[in-house]
Amino acid sequence: MPLLEGVRVVEFAHMVMGPTCGLALADLGAEVIKVEPLEGDNTRRLDHAGAGFYPVFNRNKKSFAVDLKHPEGNALVLKLIEKSDVLTENFRPGALDKLGFSYKQLKERNPRLIYCSLKGFLKGPYEHRAALDEVTQMMGGLAYMTGLPDRPLRAGSSVIDILGGTFAALGIVSALHERAKTGKGKRVTAALFETTALLVAQHMAQYELTGEAPPPMSVKRPAWGIYDIFATKDGQLFVGVVTDTQWEIFCREFNEPELAADARLKTNGMRVKERGWLLPRLAAVMHRYTKEELAAHLERIGLPFAPIAKPWDLLNDAHLKASGGLVPTRARGKTISVPALPLEFDGKRLEKRADPPEIGEHGTEILQELGCSPAEIKRLVEQKIVR
Repeated sequence: MPLLEGVRVVEFAHMVMGPTCGLALADLGAEVIKVEPLEGDNTRRLDHAGAGFYPVFNRNKKSFAVDLKHPEGNALVLKLIEKSDVLTENFRPGALDKLGFSYKQLKERNPRLIYCSLKGFLKGPYEHRAALDEVTQMMGGLAYMTGLPDRPLRAGSSVIDILGGTFAALGIVSALHERAKTGKGKRVTAALFETTALLVAQHMAQYELTGEAPPPMSVKRPAWGIYDIFATKDGQLFVGVVTDTQWEIFCREFNEPELAADARLKTNGMRVKERGWLLPRLAAVMHRYTKEELAAHLERIGLPFAPIAKPWDLLNDAHLKASGGLVPTRARGKTISVPALPLEFDGKRLEKRADPPEIGEHGTEILQELGCSPAEIKRLVEQKIVR
């Protein structure tokens, strides 16, 4: 049985952060109803870097396309919320309030409702600012840590949106657990800026504890002696040797007794200090092998390593394909593969129940449940109140 079966979520969300939250809940078994305008969520029409947003983050959901500014459309959605457990929204502050969907208004109608807002900032001086993933990466220091010293660069994914949406889902599940005891709903808020702060927390703590300002990862000062990309005969491989035991194993496997006996390399801290000459020495060792040969050695002795992949290489990744980590998904008239949630329950991956919905695909089903007759549904569609 799906873990969140019986939980109904009304989703007012677009782009990535809000839909990520809904995706997590939907994959876990909740009924997630995406409320969108008659013309559909603008995210559906994004191209280029945004082309993947809608198909990746909207599977297992239902679509209810409705004119919220029309009194009848507004009343239908209010009725739906009264029968729901959770509401999620990631629109600008106050946007839903003007339509009569503020937390205060809805709490009176449905005291059990968990109302989750996904915003740029939690409560404080910045809370009314507009924000995007890249905005908070810049102001939170993540872009600094990713780029060159004088050229901040956003991470190569909507990492803050995705993690912020995941924290929102965690907050919702926690509030549902509390509601099972108290019978009362709660307001939950997740935010981009505070998510960014958590992601750079290790660098903040390093500065406080050591007085050392960490440089960007592009000119990194690593914590490990060997934690680098090495050239092989036919490509590159990332290799990590992060403990003193691993160093002994590495030297034994690659027949390097001189390195193993060198007193300058006894501990990781010492190896960090000797990287200037040690890395070129190890580079010569690695270059004896092809990628496949080196990977086989490292896998046999249990050392961390990685091929240097591009995102689209994962479409043919043997592990993802064998483990159910790729979900076939219909989008724009074709079937593509997108990642499943990175979870197993009793050794099983979560299954796709439905492709991302077409605009208003579930309108008739939802209206029937709300008590509308076939004649009423026909009229609502003809009058362009619903689609």
